[in-house]
Parts: sequence; C-alpha cells; structure tokens
Amino acid sequence: MAKNFDVVVIGAGPGGYVAAIRAAQLGFSTACIDEWKTEKGTPAPGGTCTNVGCIPSKALLQSSEHFEHAGHGFAEHGIDVQGLKLDLGRMLGRKDTVVKQNNEGILYLFKKNKVSFFHGRGSFVKAEGGTYEIKVAGASEETITAKHVIVATGSNPRQLPNVPFDEKLVLSNTGALAIGDVPKKLGVIGAGVIGLEMGSVWRRLGADVTVLEALPAFLGAVDEQIAKEAFKLFTKQGLSISLGVKIGTITPGKNDVTVEYTDDKGNAQKAVFDKLIVSIGRVPNTIGLNAEAVGLQLDERGFVAVDGDCKTSLPNVWAVGDVVRGPMLAHKAEEEGVAVAERIAGQHGHVNFNTIPWVIYTSPEIAWVGKTEQQLKAEGVAYKAGTFPFLANGRARALGDTSGMVKFLADAKSDEILGVHIIGPVASELISEAVVAMEFRASAEDIARICHAHPSLSEATKEAALAVDKRSLNF
Repeated sequence: MAKNFDVVVIGAGPGGYVAAIRAAQLGFSTACIDEWKTEKGTPAPGGTCTNVGCIPSKALLQSSEHFEHAGHGFAEHGIDVQGLKLDLGRMLGRKDTVVKQNNEGILYLFKKNKVSFFHGRGSFVKAEGGTYEIKVAGASEETITAKHVIVATGSNPRQLPNVPFDEKLVLSNTGALAIGDVPKKLGVIGAGVIGLEMGSVWRRLGADVTVLEALPAFLGAVDEQIAKEAFKLFTKQGLSISLGVKIGTITPGKNDVTVEYTDDKGNAQKAVFDKLIVSIGRVPNTIGLNAEAVGLQLDERGFVAVDGDCKTSLPNVWAVGDVVRGPMLAHKAEEEGVAVAERIAGQHGHVNFNTIPWVIYTSPEIAWVGKTEQQLKAEGVAYKAGTFPFLANGRARALGDTSGMVKFLADAKSDEILGVHIIGPVASELISEAVVAMEFRASAEDIARICHAHPSLSEATKEAALAVDKRSLNF
C-alpha cells in the first residue's frame, strides 16, 4: 500500500532538503526522495552542492591555500617551513570527511524535523483524484502519494559535443575534485566559477594550468573593473588564461588529452594536457523524472517551466533550484524551497532575485550583489561610483593580503545602493552587509554613517560608501 504525504520533495540538494524541512516545520507530513549514495551505497543527501560541488570544492580550496601559504607566504611572517611536502591522499580524505559530515547532518535534520527520507530515484507515475503517485526506485521499490510535489532535481555538467566525461582524462566537476596525482599540465575549458576555482586548487598544488575561454571578455557577468583586476591577479599567480578561443578537436589518448583550438587572433593552436577539466555550464536534470506521465511542462531549454512563484503547469506541483530558470546557486535554491513551502501553507514566501549574492571562491575572492557598472550604463541609469582598495586597509595589511577593492554603485539622485562589488580577502563574508543594505533599500550614505570595527576588513566597505560622495577618509 502506498504511503501518503501532504508534501513530497524529489531531490535532497540545497533546494530540496530545505523545502522538506520547512514544509515539516509548517505542519505538513513530508517526504524527501534522493538517490545520491556513497561508494558503500549508503545515502548521501545534499545533491551536487554537498557531494561534488560547493562543499568539497571549498574544502580543497582551503587546503590548497594553506599549502600555498606554507610554501610562499609564511616567510614574510617570520615562519620558515622546512621540507614542505604534499600528502594529496590525506588532503582528499579530509575533503571526503567534510562531505560525509554534511551528508550526515542533513539526515539528522530530517530525523529532527520528522521528514520521511526515501533513498532512490523518484519519478512520477500518474495523477489521480487530486494526488500524485510517485515511484521510488532504490534498493527496494516503493510507491508514495502526495497532494503537493516539489521538484528539486538539480542540474548536471554540460558536456562538449562528442567529448563525454570519463572522469579520468576528461573531467567534470566530479572528476576535478578527485584527481589522484597532481597533473603536470592541466587544461581547463571555461573560465567560469568552477573552472577558476578548480584551476586555482591544482595550480596551488603544483600543476601548470591553462584556462581556455570562448568568450572575448573575462568574467563577463562581473563588474568590468573588478574582472580586469581579477584577470591581472590570476595571471600574476600563474594561471595562463586565453580568451576568445574556439575549441576544435579534442582527442583523449592513453594518458593525456590533445586539444586543438583557434586563438583570438585566428591562429591554430594545439595543447597536450595530462588532464582536462570541462566547465562550460550546467543543464537541468530531469532524467528519469518521467515528467511526461503527468504532463509536466518543460521549457525550450529543458528546464521545468514555472511562473514567478515556482508553480509548474500542473496544480500543486512546484519546482525550485537549478532545474528552473534563474541563477544556478545553492542559496537561491534554498530561498525558493522555503518560499514554496510557505506558499503551500498559504503564506507569502518571497525571493528577491535582485539581492541574491554571487561569489567566486578564488584567492582573492570575488563577490557581488545587484547591478554592474556596465549594466547601469546600458540601462541609462544615472549613478555614482565609489571604490576603496584593500591596500589602504589596516587589517588587510596585517593579514598580508592587500589585493583588490570594494566598489559601490548608487543612484545619482536618491543615493540608493544599486550594486556592490568586492574582490579581496573574505569577500564572500563582506558581501552580506551589502545584501542586507540593499534588501532594506539603504543608501550609500547609510553605510558610510555606520560605525565599523577597527581594524577590520569591513572598514573598506564603509570607505567605499564614503567614496561615492568623494569623501573617503583613508585613501
């Protein structure tokens, strides 16, 4: 006999597991289905983010940054390191432990909030009498029914045509996180978030990294001034970045990969890499969902079609996260998951796409929220800009990390903050102040008038806000 629930969530990534917890908090009998598993076959909820994305990549970024600091940065602090040695197996083991802790944390949260967890692949069977029947294909097959269904099946890495991922020579984000030996020559196709983060990890550990990007501009979604600073700093660190390239034939060999491409001047080039990471975006994951069984509509790009409230074409079926329109960000998925659970309860869940922060966890980190300067120019918005370099920040000097800046963009008349862009130490943490300010429609003057602790990196935020009115105090 099928088990009945008020709400069933398909997928336990950031959007799915948070949606399930919030639905349970609101008093609904809730189930969550997820098929991720460990090598031992045990449940591994958390989706791409926890298993092969956000969490393990940050673990390796942290470890590799420690290694680089020990080899190159400690000396100026009066710390001499003798016989520095990399134990990559132990580093990868730590990464796996961090992932496992997050998996177990989600299972604990399900138990705490009385969410029923089903391990397997969830797919629609039929809609009947105002409920949806869903099959769970796992170690044993089960059938459950629900009045409301939330689809949170995430995304998969996009492959190059005719070049499948083998995760040995041609790597997606999954393989990029599990390279057993530091490659001498590493190729990365795509200078986006994943390409730059993974390229940074393996460069720090000793690889000669070449990044090939098809677009003529570096980090086109980032404020142009910040992107130019990033390009300068990354190339100085040792990343070789080629823009405007056209990828041709890719030929995996026995122990290497040959990439033929045309550079931005039209010259034919050939490079041989020990490993090749392909990071050219992600595609929505609806494989096995059996959407056609219930008439669930997908859009022209394969995403589950939703309206502004994440409602699909079917009554009481919702979708959130990477499988729907909007930025493919874990925190965006979480906010949508909470909002949908609250909408099911008759509340007014809300997600403000204009104040979703973006972060690239390179060193220095890059973070931003709101409009870029090029967007404001294109839209004909009159604005004022203010910048402040970390070079003039006392805490940054003490840390020994003075690269980058904070940049404010504010409306020329009202002074309302329209965008904040940061490249520098812990930009991922500093951006939160800007998100709060923009959510409350604060002005640059508001931030400029708030007392910030001294010495702190956040003072650079205050100073950039002051600079909007051309009155920064320390630069």
